[in-house]
Amino acid sequence: MILFKNCEVYAPHYMGKKDILTAGTRILGIAGQITKPDGVEVKTIDCTGLRMIPGLIDSHVHIAGAGGEGGPASRTPELQLSHMLEAGVTSVVGCLGTDGMTRSLQAVLMKVKALRQEGVSAWMFTGSYQVPTPSMFDDVGQDIALIEEVIGVGEIALSDHRSSNPTTAELSKLAAHARVGGMLGGKCGIVNIHLGDGKSPFKPLYQVVANTEIKFKQFLPTHINRNDYIFEDAKIYGKKGYVDITASSYPYFPEYEIKPSKAIAILLSEGVPIEHITMTSDACGSLPDFDEKGNLVKLEMGYPRSVFTEMVDAVVAEKLPLEVALKTVTSNIADILWFKQKGRIDLNKDADLVVINDKYEIVHMMAMGQLMTEAGTMLKKGNYE
Repeated sequence: MILFKNCEVYAPHYMGKKDILTAGTRILGIAGQITKPDGVEVKTIDCTGLRMIPGLIDSHVHIAGAGGEGGPASRTPELQLSHMLEAGVTSVVGCLGTDGMTRSLQAVLMKVKALRQEGVSAWMFTGSYQVPTPSMFDDVGQDIALIEEVIGVGEIALSDHRSSNPTTAELSKLAAHARVGGMLGGKCGIVNIHLGDGKSPFKPLYQVVANTEIKFKQFLPTHINRNDYIFEDAKIYGKKGYVDITASSYPYFPEYEIKPSKAIAILLSEGVPIEHITMTSDACGSLPDFDEKGNLVKLEMGYPRSVFTEMVDAVVAEKLPLEVALKTVTSNIADILWFKQKGRIDLNKDADLVVINDKYEIVHMMAMGQLMTEAGTMLKKGNYE
């Protein structure tokens, strides 16, 4: 058992000063004051002057590597455990991306299993940019229904020169298969949509909803802050469905992108419900820049740390309450993806906890009840780090 004493708890809603008791992988007690149970070994951590938040959920990470737009040497490496821990991220969702041709879903699945073995939580999307999209069984619905780690499909590319330009009928069929697979497997069955730089990228989603029984919330479109005209469309779409902000690309493309923390504040000011807004890193994904002729002119890579940094900037620079900014990287993602044990500090939830100081530095961190960082020192790293 581990007892965190005198924490200012943001669950993400503000709970005041509490003691938090964990045992095994779960939160066992939350109270104004908890006394150590008799006859049980309990480690006590004094959190006076510190704040506790839920472990962050990063639901768009190329955990097995990505990239390749600049040739074989531009392929990005796999996610390292330390990249999650330095970001306060305790849960990830992996995906392929541009390269559904030379990279495999089986490799992503094995990386999910590896991260779980290292002590954090991980899931994945089946599929990739292309439609028809790759799957491990006969189609994406079977993957979602039959493979425990698979929760949905994506990222499916729209309005991008790397997209296969799916028709409305193809996109509708894909979403329907994902939905039914989710129903059979007890999962969200959501479709994660990559929005490229093309005009009106939300148009295919409006068409699917208009012509079928599929709802807006069957989709989770990402990269909505990649340029000003897509962001303008997102202000409208976000009132109907979910919108995901990409955190890691902003420092590299400030001339195009809306700063993620600022994007949260603007969406809220435009009337987009906070519950519709999420923020992810696109970590280990390549961040390419192409000229007007389609030539690659710049290539960068994202990291999970960006979601923590932009969440903090939403509080410090944009003056949003911490409990509001936190929702975009904790409880909102947990609700949308049906992670019932994640995203909140509550009794019997998974013990995914991050303790920060007044400078928003990570002091202590716990994933699935295991201390990963203590007193500012990372206790665990992945193999080969």
